[in-house]
Amino acid sequence: MTKRLPTALLVLKDGTVIEGMGLGATGSAVGEVCFNTAMTGYQEILTDPSYVGQIITFTFPHIGNVGANDEDIETSNLAAASGVRGAVLRADITNPSNYRAALHFDEWLKRRGIIAIAGIDTRALTARIREEGMVDAAIAHDPTGKFDKDALLKEAQGFPGLEGLDLAKEVTCGQSYSWDETRWAWNEGYGRLENPRHHVVALDYGVKRNIMRCLASTGVKVTVVPATTSADDVLGLKPDGIFLSNGPGDPAATGAYAVPEIQKLVESGKPVFGICLGHQMLSLALGAKTVKMRQGHHGANHPVKDFTTGKVEITSMNHGFTVDRDSLPASVEETHVSLFDGTNCGIRLKDRPVFSVQYHPEASPGPQDSHYLFDRFVRMISEAKG
Repeated sequence: MTKRLPTALLVLKDGTVIEGMGLGATGSAVGEVCFNTAMTGYQEILTDPSYVGQIITFTFPHIGNVGANDEDIETSNLAAASGVRGAVLRADITNPSNYRAALHFDEWLKRRGIIAIAGIDTRALTARIREEGMVDAAIAHDPTGKFDKDALLKEAQGFPGLEGLDLAKEVTCGQSYSWDETRWAWNEGYGRLENPRHHVVALDYGVKRNIMRCLASTGVKVTVVPATTSADDVLGLKPDGIFLSNGPGDPAATGAYAVPEIQKLVESGKPVFGICLGHQMLSLALGAKTVKMRQGHHGANHPVKDFTTGKVEITSMNHGFTVDRDSLPASVEETHVSLFDGTNCGIRLKDRPVFSVQYHPEASPGPQDSHYLFDRFVRMISEAKG
């Protein structure tokens, strides 16, 4: 049996070279290697703006077999690149087998500019990340199989890492816009909100489409504004509530300009709801600290306990930083905690309608256990309006 010539490499910054078969775009890219344990939703994962600067290792072996379509893209601009640097797969992609498939996954990767490598022992790579932490690497794809390994190693070693990087500016919108698309329904597709009850302004640090759909599905008209929008401009839009979105990078770096404005928004008395990066920066605004995690949380099977209800929900997560629970001030109550490692997953202010969660209640992909949080936000808005 003739051994296939490797057409892709993953070069870790410690000099480890992993060979495989190339898929998707050609060329090279560098980023932080993480692993995602979700069994479905690879297209939503690869278009989640929170993955800027990362190379995703999928632990589920069969990725790409149901093809791709335009409905499952999570970047707010369908044509925008998510910022993900690459994908690491166990098995080769087969021809698509799904009634919603509009494009072969390999072709979709090419059009999105994402480099992928298949034929990798993803269990071994995941175990390494689990034991030693996330590692920087270069990923390269060349159909001829010709690579400059020394140059790729230098690229990997030259990557600055995600700590200290403000990446929200790479994925935020260029100007404000309105959103009224509601959640997908079987055999119906996406709907439209016709009679909104409330108005929410969403600060876009890398917002996912399904977050805005979940808000619209609760009867909320959404106005999305860039990450650098001032509190005065946000309040000038006369919102009934304010949403702080997910996003990539170091919350302390983005918080350099965002946190002072978030503090003003909290002081306004308007209901505030944050998710992921929004949760982290809200925590910073309230006086807490954030730290880089060893391996992060990336997947759709993370158990979280909600102390306000006593219930456990299975959640979708994607974050490499976390709020230091020991730094939470007395005015802040911890509402959610990860049952995997005990890290903080939610907070609320004791004296104001302000709360946030670390995980992704909108899912896409993942379970819908946490959709109740959008209803909780809307109830807060209704109560604040009297």
